[in-house]
Amino acid sequence: MTFAPLCNTHKALIITKGLFSLSDIPISVLFGILFFLILCSGFFSASETSMMTINRYRLRHLAAKKHRGAERVNDLLKHPERLIGVILLGNNFVNIFASSIATVIAIELMGDAGIALAATLLTVVILIFSEVAPKTVAILHPEKIAFPASLIIKPLLILFYPLVWFINHITNSLLKLIGISEQDKDNHHLNSEELRTVVHEAGGLIPKSHQEMLLGILDLEKISVEDIMVPRNEIIAIDINAPLEKITKQVATSEHTRLPLYRDDIDNVIGIIHMRKLLHLFEHNNFSKKALEKTARELDFVPEGTPLHTQLVNFQKHKRRIGLVVNEYGDIQGLVTLEDILEEIVGEFTTNPDTPDIQPQDDNTYLVEGSITVREFNRVMKWHLPLNGPKTLNGLILDYLEVIPEAGTSLLLDGHPVEIVQMANNAVKIVRVQCR
Repeated sequence: MTFAPLCNTHKALIITKGLFSLSDIPISVLFGILFFLILCSGFFSASETSMMTINRYRLRHLAAKKHRGAERVNDLLKHPERLIGVILLGNNFVNIFASSIATVIAIELMGDAGIALAATLLTVVILIFSEVAPKTVAILHPEKIAFPASLIIKPLLILFYPLVWFINHITNSLLKLIGISEQDKDNHHLNSEELRTVVHEAGGLIPKSHQEMLLGILDLEKISVEDIMVPRNEIIAIDINAPLEKITKQVATSEHTRLPLYRDDIDNVIGIIHMRKLLHLFEHNNFSKKALEKTARELDFVPEGTPLHTQLVNFQKHKRRIGLVVNEYGDIQGLVTLEDILEEIVGEFTTNPDTPDIQPQDDNTYLVEGSITVREFNRVMKWHLPLNGPKTLNGLILDYLEVIPEAGTSLLLDGHPVEIVQMANNAVKIVRVQCR
């Protein structure tokens, strides 16, 4: 906002050389011109603020849908230095012209003594009606201001482009002298953390369930397969060297549609068996170990530490739904499935919030399997145990105690009381936690 010095003489306010002065214009007309200039100043102020604060992503969305106003504003914002140039050129011109008009009116009504009063009144009027009020409205309703304003700003930019170009050229040259280049302007791309903030602040614009899914997608790059895998000792698989009767019973009672097939030890995995294919073997009385091994399909191996978003792409690329997680030595650490990854996005597929690893008790406590992953435990119990260390509740407790505990040991885990109920093979088998 720029004001010219209010002069103290009529002679400094001659508009055209030797033709007429502003003092020759009737006072009523001068007031009309001054009122119009104040409106123009407010227009330029509102235009600048609305176009600078408009939501760029919504603008691009509307422009892609061929919204004419959005297309005009989007074109203007492709070269913001030109847009600012033409707006400030117009704003400063009308403010200086208004200052001149106000000076003439003051002199006509009160003589030279009215110049200071005119400067004070004009400053207040322009601040209220040409700056604060228009810019406030523009911030609250940027689209309603920017779209119609572009109908005027765009032709003005075309009309005064040579002057705008010259001003921008001088400005950029001066900025280069102090080490600022036009190429240094920030882009408007969002990283994942910024996008997470946008989703959080969407409020009622996005249903809560959709917000959770979007946040789940963003979390996939932070979570590795270790955080959600079924631990090695809990993998349900078929040992090809087991008695055929045991294998048959295991197949008949299995709750899973796919089971790994191994020989003696899970590290000697043969492949993956789909239960639907075994039905054909039973139907034709052709179920045998040889047929079972022949039915096995190649199994994918997943390096530990693989981010979930990477593994999701790998599952999609190789048309797989299950993989075995291996460490740097090739030893199997656990099993990860496509369903496990999808549950990180959409939540549990079942309407029952309880899991087999967490059993509620009548005394308002829960019996929890030590092998449960910390991430799943946090999700079910609404706790916030650290995720950057051990991946299972057993590992977290052992890491905290730094010794192998005995049954009956109690501790505070991140402020939560935990009692070790059962130990097995130097590992925490079952713990009791209290619901707050």
